[in-house]
Amino acid sequence: MKQLLMILLVIAAGCGTNNKEQPEDVAADVSGDIVVLTNEQAKNTQIETVSITKRSLGSVLRANGKIEVPPQNMVSVSFPLGGFLKSTKLLPGAHVGKGEVIAVMEDQQFIQLQQDYLTAKARQAYLQNEYRRQQELNRSKASSDKVYQQAEAEYKSNNIMISALQQKLKLVNVNTDQLNDGNISRTVNVHAPVSGFVSAVYVNVGKYITPSEVMFDIVDPTDIHLLLTVFEKDISKLFIGQKVVAYSNNEPGRKFSAKIELIGKDIGADRAVQVHCHFDNYDKSLVPGMYMNAEIEMQQSESQVLPDDAIVRYGDKEYIFMDNGDKQYKMIEVITGSTEEGYTAVTTVSGQDITKPIVSKNAYTLLMMLKNTTE
Repeated sequence: MKQLLMILLVIAAGCGTNNKEQPEDVAADVSGDIVVLTNEQAKNTQIETVSITKRSLGSVLRANGKIEVPPQNMVSVSFPLGGFLKSTKLLPGAHVGKGEVIAVMEDQQFIQLQQDYLTAKARQAYLQNEYRRQQELNRSKASSDKVYQQAEAEYKSNNIMISALQQKLKLVNVNTDQLNDGNISRTVNVHAPVSGFVSAVYVNVGKYITPSEVMFDIVDPTDIHLLLTVFEKDISKLFIGQKVVAYSNNEPGRKFSAKIELIGKDIGADRAVQVHCHFDNYDKSLVPGMYMNAEIEMQQSESQVLPDDAIVRYGDKEYIFMDNGDKQYKMIEVITGSTEEGYTAVTTVSGQDITKPIVSKNAYTLLMMLKNTTE
């Protein structure tokens, strides 16, 4: 009886005890694309929101290319009459000025050319006088027409020979105005046709150079340009005069400004066109053949924008979180556009307007809550 009484007292004591308040659930309520935070989570997460705004953004088209020189600035030096190379000091990379002596050629034909020119020039005075004398005699019928015509032909033929020899000597840079019987030379100088640097040397001293053989290649770098490859889908975005910023992989922080000068009209097998850009200022560090990256500035347009931190990526898609109130946040898939100064243009996939505040801080925290719970 005493044992039964004790049991009843224990049960009565247990039933009379007040229940303590249960702790609030610490897990977020997740349903589909909506996250509902508890009070504790909302306090710890420190969510911040912003409203979507309109802003003018300039997009950028990225392309690759290399430094090139237009054909008129790349000169192949040859010697039109041929001859032996007596001397040269040129090496690849050496700088030369326009008109500078870059080689000395030697050949006996140079002597013969000068001799023939001076001889023909010396005979010219005699033939001219004889032609005029026969002309006067023919007028008075003191000489036959045949003698007069022969004198005329000899005079004019010699005049043609002088002109032809003069042009040949000019080809090898011999000044005929200063040529006389006291300064006939067996050598002639080869002068640089442009200022620039030597890109290639194909000859050596003592070698016989044929008229068709290239001796040196000289590049004038003052008009170098940037040749970019732009894919077919982006051609419509380009226009003449469009601004371009170029940089190399070695020095990405060093920018070179340029403008589009010519847009190719032929689409290659890789579905791309060649775009020629002219640099605003010549820089000696830009060498033909150097590979470059480029950013082509697009025209600015007004778009709906959000801070970059408001946009989260999961897989190959991008999302934002809209604040529905009462610690409830809805994930919405968006399509991003151009980015500038920490803001990115966004549009929803469904096309719906974004009228409610958007999470701008700790959006990735909400994404992890949603995806981890879902998985």
